[in-house]
Amino acid sequence: MTREHVDILFQLIAFLFAISIHESAHAWTANLRGDPTARMLGRITLNPIKHIDPLGTIVLPLIAMLTHIPVLGWAKPTPVDPRNFKNHVLDDILTAVAGPVSNFLVASLSVLALGIIKLASPTGRQILSGSLQETDSFLVPMCLLLYAFLQINVVLGVFNLIPVPPLDGSHVLRHFLPPPVLRVYDTVGMFGLMALVFFGGNFLFSLISPFLYFFTFLLFKI
Repeated sequence: MTREHVDILFQLIAFLFAISIHESAHAWTANLRGDPTARMLGRITLNPIKHIDPLGTIVLPLIAMLTHIPVLGWAKPTPVDPRNFKNHVLDDILTAVAGPVSNFLVASLSVLALGIIKLASPTGRQILSGSLQETDSFLVPMCLLLYAFLQINVVLGVFNLIPVPPLDGSHVLRHFLPPPVLRVYDTVGMFGLMALVFFGGNFLFSLISPFLYFFTFLLFKI
């Protein structure tokens, strides 16, 4: 297995975990705020099979991995019935942002784990600095996997906060739109998402890069 194949495998593992914790966070928060719909459907789980969307979880990420672009995608939407919320606006917003927040939490834990490796092992420090070219240390695949967790969770966290339906950011913005605008917003949302994914490369790069830089900066400051 080549280094490229290992990278693709680790990105796939990290992506499946990222979407699973993202959707579980939605389901857990909705249940906490009064809506048990997703919990009753078994969506509070890290089992990726429960969250797979054929296009967003399989086709699009594979295209991204094979073409060496940041892995973007989405899972099967977590079912939420806002009628069960006690505070419709606040609870809907909290449920929506819980997904991206969970991704940023995983990215932070990945930085922490990489930082511990860096501080605890001279070999780990050399691997993370890029100064060690050849080694059979088990720390190499561990660092690669942790960095994949860092990168993909940041990408998905930022991507899902973009206020384009049905992304999580839209659940925040929609509460501040007048009804006529909201109807148009919901109608054209999926077209906007497709345009963003397939034609918004430069915009997405400029949006996501500062966040990736921030987390990487934290790691190399340890």
